[in-house]
Amino acid sequence: MTLPTKLSVLRIVLTFLVMACLFAPGGAAKAAALALFLAAGFTDWLDGYLARRWRQTSPLGALLDPIADKVLVLGTFLAFVQLRLVPAWMVLVIALREFLITGIRLYAAGRRLVLPAAAEGKQKTVSQMVAIIVILAVLVIRELPGAAWHSDRAQALMRWAVASGLWVAVILTVVSGVAFFWRHRAVLRDVVGARS
Repeated sequence: MTLPTKLSVLRIVLTFLVMACLFAPGGAAKAAALALFLAAGFTDWLDGYLARRWRQTSPLGALLDPIADKVLVLGTFLAFVQLRLVPAWMVLVIALREFLITGIRLYAAGRRLVLPAAAEGKQKTVSQMVAIIVILAVLVIRELPGAAWHSDRAQALMRWAVASGLWVAVILTVVSGVAFFWRHRAVLRDVVGARS
């Protein structure tokens, strides 16, 4: 297993640590969740960079990298839903897109086809991670002492930041999903034909 692939595995492990910190009480736990999520996000950039620089790309790495991204994003979003921090329907839209595309990727991999991530898919992932970082930052800020952080204006600004980040992530998720299905419509026809 190459180092970039090991970093993808590490990202999955970090996801569970982030979720554990989210359910732990106190500001220190929320700050740890933010720090761990940032570290996981860094591994996402680093494994791609090292794979290209060292020419260590592989079918396993190409498949595991987006799966690790999905585990990180969906695991954290599901924790947010459980904590009633985000609307469940938004996470459902994101989850449906990710599960459908992951299923198609796995089907293609079984036929020795690799469906690499496209630019809009990367933008979608970045928007989701930014939304999560905003939510985690808000959680940390709410634990800080001082009346300024708990004023009506500050609370309204934080709610706006969270809602804006979520809407951008959902919209880009839908757009990238439509683009993926259109680009790989031949594979989709193959899937439908195989099941009929």
